[in-house]
Amino acid sequence: GGEPLLLGAAKLDHMISTLREALPTECTLSIQTNGILISREILDLCAGARVTLSVSLDGPRHVHDRNRVGFEAQGTFDKVTEGIGQLRAHPDSCFLFTGLLAVIDPESDPGEVYAFFKSLCPPSVDFIYRDGNHSRLPEGKASPATTEYGRWMAELLDVYLADDTPICIRILDDMIKLVLGGVGSKDGVGLTNYGVLIVDTDGSVTKNDTLKSSFDGADRFPEPWSVHTHRLGDILRSAEFAEYHAMQRPSSPTCLACPELNVCGGGMTLHRWRDGDGYDNPSVYCEDQKLLIGRIRENIASLGGIE
Repeated sequence: GGEPLLLGAAKLDHMISTLREALPTECTLSIQTNGILISREILDLCAGARVTLSVSLDGPRHVHDRNRVGFEAQGTFDKVTEGIGQLRAHPDSCFLFTGLLAVIDPESDPGEVYAFFKSLCPPSVDFIYRDGNHSRLPEGKASPATTEYGRWMAELLDVYLADDTPICIRILDDMIKLVLGGVGSKDGVGLTNYGVLIVDTDGSVTKNDTLKSSFDGADRFPEPWSVHTHRLGDILRSAEFAEYHAMQRPSSPTCLACPELNVCGGGMTLHRWRDGDGYDNPSVYCEDQKLLIGRIRENIASLGGIE
């Protein structure tokens, strides 16, 4: 189901121990979890192995439970916040808890969502756009020309910048740094290249799994690679990986001519897909990103930062 804690403590311990033996000591191990299965046993295990956790939470109850439900369509908000409570109460919480990840609901109130997250005092919060593309529009977006998500993020930015003691919002911090000429640290904005490989539970090696929303098989390499039969180093040096890696950078003439390319970066690859012409398009969120970047520039200019 995509939830790593479904492994249970014993199998998770085995997996982490195996990775720790194989990887260089400086490699970071992190878990993104829905928070429902967090327990003291899991937290003690992660603390001992120096593995961090981030929890998926979309906002207050009525926002989170709109889409994140159990098998009987019941909301999961209480279970998730209970897991966050256990995480915060752990003696090694300062190391273990790296933050929250929220999928944007453009029908929600950005100010209410921000206030809720601030009440939880997380180390950081990150917001992501919903999956979608030009042929299958993201939920809540009427067309590629509309700006539902951009307006939501711009309102969040206004609330964020008006707060004298703000929480950390990674995507906004990154975009502000990029507007000021700095370097971002997130996939999907800026022009930093990221080499993402996915190792599935059966050992298969695939491209970024977010590409699955483009079309069936979009995340698969032409050759069926597996960690059981191939070395990762050989895969990373292959022509197939180089071609996939190059897909991160936008190829659309619209993007290449855009003055905001260094900030936007063309967006996530999956958001560029259109049936018939592939990824050779601006992001389906192009207008949203331009609106948000424009609002960032306005705020910085008002403070005398840039013209």
